[in-house]
Amino acid sequence: MKRQTHRPTMFICLLALLFVAGLAQAAEMAEPQQLLIKNVRIFNGVDAELTEGNVLIEDNLIKEISKTAEATNPEAVIIDGGGGTLIPGLIDMHVHLATAEGLGDGRDDWDSFSIGAVAAHNLVLFLEQGFTTVRGAGGPDLGLAKAIKAGRIPGPRFYPAGPWLSQTGGHADLGYWTDPVGWKDYSELAETSHVVDGRAEMLKAVRNNLRKGATHIKLMGGGGVSSEFDPLNTTQFTLDEMQAAVEAADDWGTYVMMHAYHDRSVNRAIDAGVKCIEHGALLSEKTIKRMAKEGIVWSLQGFMGYGSFSDPSKVPAFFTEDQKKKAAQLFKGFPQVAEWARKHGVLIVSGGDTFGADFVKRNIENVIVEPELGFSNLEALQHHSANAGKVLKEMGLTDPALDPYPDGKLGVVVPGAYADIVIVDGNPLEDLTVLRDYRKNLKLIMKNGQILKNTLAAPGSADYKPNITAF
Repeated sequence: MKRQTHRPTMFICLLALLFVAGLAQAAEMAEPQQLLIKNVRIFNGVDAELTEGNVLIEDNLIKEISKTAEATNPEAVIIDGGGGTLIPGLIDMHVHLATAEGLGDGRDDWDSFSIGAVAAHNLVLFLEQGFTTVRGAGGPDLGLAKAIKAGRIPGPRFYPAGPWLSQTGGHADLGYWTDPVGWKDYSELAETSHVVDGRAEMLKAVRNNLRKGATHIKLMGGGGVSSEFDPLNTTQFTLDEMQAAVEAADDWGTYVMMHAYHDRSVNRAIDAGVKCIEHGALLSEKTIKRMAKEGIVWSLQGFMGYGSFSDPSKVPAFFTEDQKKKAAQLFKGFPQVAEWARKHGVLIVSGGDTFGADFVKRNIENVIVEPELGFSNLEALQHHSANAGKVLKEMGLTDPALDPYPDGKLGVVVPGAYADIVIVDGNPLEDLTVLRDYRKNLKLIMKNGQILKNTLAAPGSADYKPNITAF
């Protein structure tokens, strides 16, 4: 019996293989998407001097910066920067995007769904002000970060901390005075905070945050202004509890940041292995020297921690008289601590610490207020660009697998950095206040190579984008 070879079937399979191979070859030969920005003065996030040149972007990364940089893709987008100042997308290192205007409001008056809806609005407000990356400083933010990365909602790149970790009676114990021991109020049930006592509870809470996508951990190590129960002078968490958090974070390849104001809290935190101190407005020069020597980062909050505490009329409306007194105490301490930190070379980053739309829409004031604390315009911008990028990329995330954005540098305009870019009408190195009227003066805002706003194009043209829309 003669064997059949099924030649038609074999021929079809061969054609299919050739077709697939051709597609693969075409994909390899396809030129990357390119965008070329011309006629700008460039602040690279580090240097005091602006440079003139072109910025060539391929896909979502900066490819080349030079006076001769040109696009090779004939379909590249060309943007004339109009002589504006091109800066890195700003980074806010201390945000509470999913926090109601008062901590009590989030417990009593709003559910997690409404707070999430407000948070989505706040995310757009951050983008409008040129903030293309933010670091969470506690709250129910893990889902927000996940949704942004998945492209479900617009927002800055988000490095989340997850729920605050607080001891009973600590700065993130948001319950009622009448709560019995072990009672979980709505803030805990909605994972705004975890109230933990002892090593075992600490380990479980830290591991739970990391399991859900936290890129770092936030502890409350001392008293605060916006909370009800804890005076500023209190020290919160024992050394063993802090060490438990640090050990669990280190095992995951990341670090712990700590809310603290005074020497005892901060020195205990450093003893435990905490890498970043938030606030710190009541520190001594001795502790500042130790921070500089041991490479501890100071994250200052110039707007909410200083600018809005300068006068009782500027503090949040929900503050009690006791909270106003605590705010005034911090206002007096901030300039001296800033002077010492600058003098001794502490690595400084900064964040707005704003919550509620009225404050979030003025988050840019956190950059503008810093000269009042003795910093130069250059230093204020560095705190929100290169310094912040260094912390996010180099300080804590020892395991690159934990970095949700591992492909490029942040906070700088250099080859290999993410194409997170803002073009300003004016020169913020000379006058930071040009950032205040951001809707007028921020001419182009780009995140990940995508243009979110562009008023450099002619009004009415296809490239003209006057506003960042929610969807």
